[in-house]
Amino acid sequence: MNPSVPAPSPLSRIRPDVRAMHAYHVAPSDGLLKLDAMENPFSLPPALQRALGERLGALQLNRYPGGARQEALKAALAAHAGAPEGSALMLGNGSDELISLLALACAQPAADRRRAVVLAPVPGFVMYAMSAQLQGLDFVGVPLTPDFELDERAMLAAIAAHHPAITYLAYPNNPTATLWDEGAMQRIVDAVAAQGGIVAIDEAYQPFASRSWIERMRAEPARNAHVLLMRTLSKFGLAGVRLGYLIGPAALVGEIDKVRPPYNISVLNCEAALFALEHADVFADQAAELRGERELLIARLRAMPGVQRVWDSQANMVLVRVPDAARTFQGMKDRGVLVKNVSTMHALLAQCLRLTVGSAQDNAQMLAALEASL
Repeated sequence: MNPSVPAPSPLSRIRPDVRAMHAYHVAPSDGLLKLDAMENPFSLPPALQRALGERLGALQLNRYPGGARQEALKAALAAHAGAPEGSALMLGNGSDELISLLALACAQPAADRRRAVVLAPVPGFVMYAMSAQLQGLDFVGVPLTPDFELDERAMLAAIAAHHPAITYLAYPNNPTATLWDEGAMQRIVDAVAAQGGIVAIDEAYQPFASRSWIERMRAEPARNAHVLLMRTLSKFGLAGVRLGYLIGPAALVGEIDKVRPPYNISVLNCEAALFALEHADVFADQAAELRGERELLIARLRAMPGVQRVWDSQANMVLVRVPDAARTFQGMKDRGVLVKNVSTMHALLAQCLRLTVGSAQDNAQMLAALEASL
């Protein structure tokens, strides 16, 4: 090696598109009331905390995960969700991993000039586009209407034009908290079937919604033979556990499961999830309380001078439009409350903030900070 010639930077080995992108940013929240990530504000009751601690402490951490306990977790999740007969269930390290694995399973080999397409309404969950890019698929975003409803005609036209391998439908949607019209959803699901594609219905916020697509999957299994339903325990109340799951026809789930890393779910995650499902009534009561607090929060927001618009919500978040989102966001942060400024994510979200629904005390503090910051 000639010392006078500088060696190439190892950064040159990183894909150019990766070097050009931004990492997923998690805002620092130390010392702040954290209402930016739709987390459940309630902790486990002390007695359950002690019982869970004893159970986790007895696990064999020297052994790889898997086997009977994960099969027990799959069965418990299937029963909890009411999975259709003949379906299979796949576990993921949060929904994020499932989204990445689905893209990986559908990506075309480099020798094939055809690039598979991921299609989704926008604005929506950023990981749909990010996972497509990282796995070598093209992403096509179809704008929602100004009221954040599905633009059915545009969606059907995009499906016909692009023949997407994967079409994401978040039900409810993030960050708009919209539960879209069931008829429009069904016509889009049918259009994807006619093209031989997969529909992934993302129900991350199902505990707070008035209906679920799993009812349609049970009622018409043949019509939904290309549908995968994704859920997570994050909004259930276990965001720190990182446990997502995917339900769908066994043959389809079996193919995606081939790209899942071995041991992707730790014994700690698995046991914590099993414990939570054994006490599902506790989490159901928490979700019910949050649904009630959501309606009170929406009413107070709509009565607040300076708030320009408040959208209906079927999730544990509320989208609002204010005159100056950046200034209001910073004002709330200066007053100790962290929310999400989504105003730069998409043109339809101009001057919008996303507020997580918290406890009554959390919501009161958030409302006071918002009112003072407008």
